[in-house]
Amino acid sequence: MKKLVLASVSAVALLTVAACSDSKDATTTQGVPNTTTTEPAPAPAEPATPPATEPAPVQPAPAQ
Repeated sequence: MKKLVLASVSAVALLTVAACSDSKDATTTQGVPNTTTTEPAPAPAEPATPPATEPAPVQPAPAQ
């Protein structure tokens, strides 16, 4: 009996969501031109990030 009630409530919920959804799809898709490059992109003049530096020395925590 519980399964029948659960299935009925689920069906009603599904139909409610389907009826209330505003699914007018007015979007259009545009094709992307097929472009191929034959040569690689030039290398950057400077690196994007600066080189890493030595980390600060670790000091132990003071005793309490």
